[in-house]
Amino acid sequence: KNLTAFLDLDLPGSKVIVGEGPELAKLKARYPNAHFLGHRPNDELAEIYASADVFVFPSRTDTFGNVIIEALASGTPVAAYPVTGPIDIVGDGVGGAVSNDLGEAAMKALDVDRAEARQR
Repeated sequence: KNLTAFLDLDLPGSKVIVGEGPELAKLKARYPNAHFLGHRPNDELAEIYASADVFVFPSRTDTFGNVIIEALASGTPVAAYPVTGPIDIVGDGVGGAVSNDLGEAAMKALDVDRAEARQR
């Protein structure tokens, strides 16, 4: 949900998206520089999360995202909007960063210690 909010951000590095859905072909065409990995089995997800510098959770409506917990368990800081769910799990500055400016949250999350993210 709200994946374009992430894909439209001007951030350093690569953007990697895991999963599939009815909009996948359109997203691939609109964002040719993003890496769309498609569906991945659960046993690969921890490695994918751990290889990321930051996990960006762009949803404003998911009240509890298991993917946030999975990213934190892999030691990957999370960037999200300050809405119910992410703000309760991530907080701000411990485990990641939240902001109404998702790009700002992503840049702040880069400064979060990975060990602290894992302990969150």
